Amino acid sequence: MDSDIALNHLRGERYHDESYDLHNGLRRRVRANSEAPREFSLPEADGGRDAWLFLAGCFMVEALIWGFPFSFGVFQDYYLTHEPFASKPSGIAIIGTSSTGIMYLSCPILFAAFKRWPTIRRSFTLVGLVINATAIIAASFATTVSHLILTQGLLYAIGGVMVYCPTIVFLDEWFIRRKGLAFGMMWAGTGVSGVVLPFIMSALLDKFGFRTTFRAYAVALALLATPLLFFIRPRLPLAQTSLQRRLDMSFLRMSTFWIPQMCNIIQGLGYFIPNIYLPTYARSQGMSGAQATVMLALVNLGVVFGAIWAGALTDRMHVSSVMGICSTGAALAVFLFWGLSVSVPMLCLFSLLYGLTAGGFSANYTGIVQGVKDRDTAVDSGMVFGFLAAGRGIGAVVSGPLSEALLHLQTWKGEAKLGYGTGYGLLIVFTGITAVAGGGSWFARRVGWV
Repeated sequence: MDSDIALNHLRGERYHDESYDLHNGLRRRVRANSEAPREFSLPEADGGRDAWLFLAGCFMVEALIWGFPFSFGVFQDYYLTHEPFASKPSGIAIIGTSSTGIMYLSCPILFAAFKRWPTIRRSFTLVGLVINATAIIAASFATTVSHLILTQGLLYAIGGVMVYCPTIVFLDEWFIRRKGLAFGMMWAGTGVSGVVLPFIMSALLDKFGFRTTFRAYAVALALLATPLLFFIRPRLPLAQTSLQRRLDMSFLRMSTFWIPQMCNIIQGLGYFIPNIYLPTYARSQGMSGAQATVMLALVNLGVVFGAIWAGALTDRMHVSSVMGICSTGAALAVFLFWGLSVSVPMLCLFSLLYGLTAGGFSANYTGIVQGVKDRDTAVDSGMVFGFLAAGRGIGAVVSGPLSEALLHLQTWKGEAKLGYGTGYGLLIVFTGITAVAGGGSWFARRVGWV
């Protein structure tokens, strides 16, 4: 029985320990056998040069692919103040949320395809990168918001998910005992890019406009990401017996999956709102463009550390507890610091705290996956992860038009105090409520539902 099949029949901590021994024991036995071909010697899991180079490659790919849509607040601020988009701004928020949302929503489809045709996994990364660069160049010719939705939103998302999903599958092979930490470190790449990229994009947009900026980024993306794809490779050999395995979807009937998933979807409805609206909110309070960019960068700086600490905690604590910590911190940040802020220091504090807490929420996915596998070891980790990502995608796609509608109402403007009376009050309250709901798994575990 190949190691892929063996891994699917191990559980909990025993799953981690035994799979670690299996992989590294097999590696030692193969090396000791002089008759065995060299190509079947397995690289070390959870450490060693190959594992860390792979993780570094994942970090950089994550930064380049996800950093662009997570910097969308800068683009939205530009589109709202520059032609040919400022005169007909309806739908601008949908550009950013459609990009992230479709990437998330497409994950189950790609994970199922990789299960059926595993030989396509690595080639998809190169094809996806080509689509990404093409989408950005196509967006540089846009003359309407709908053109941007199709290119910067939809087409970019198709390419992005083709690059992203293979890294998730391969990382699950390279890291076993330190899986939560490894995923957190990879996802921190989005935060690092989100700290740097808004300043670069803002400067380029101000000096050259969006057409030249997009073309320059497309070239940079191709030049920087292509060499990294060499390191994005599987650790385990592809066994012939894995080619025709049936998808096990039994987890769709488990409360262990559905309760965290519902919390994940609701949290996703509000999670992207600060990334979209912080720059425009800052400008509405009389802050400069540079200060508005700082707010978005601070959110992403918080995500860097939030993803790492939350990922590390899921290796040591029950995932419902980590989800509760992330959600409580995010809700307090929203209600206290965004709702009460109309000054630069308070908004900076909110941005950093929100990224640190809400930004760690998706790092809980590894813990949710493990909880499902504790109930049924035959469940495929990739499919569970794919459906969790799709849940977040539902929130991302819906939050675009929903947030525009909430902002259009201008609820409490001139009536409430501080941030709640700026016209963004309903957005602030909605974001805070969804953050609270994200921690529902903690309560569900206390009453025995999970």
